[in-house]
Amino acid sequence: MEIIVNLDVMMAKRKISSNELAERVGITPANLSILKTGKAKAIRFSTLMALCHELQCQPGDLLEFRDD
Repeated sequence: MEIIVNLDVMMAKRKISSNELAERVGITPANLSILKTGKAKAIRFSTLMALCHELQCQPGDLLEFRDD
């Protein structure tokens, strides 16, 4: 079982760069990169909410559960 992060897909759909999104959300580009690569162990609801707001999407658009 794993959680897949589709942040890079949504960023491509919205045509927004990592640096621009990180600045708008208020996180470092390094932390955004950790989220994009799926290496994050957790995400704050406030960060998830800000990402969804900026990308105009739902949490389910960014996170996917896969049951191997």
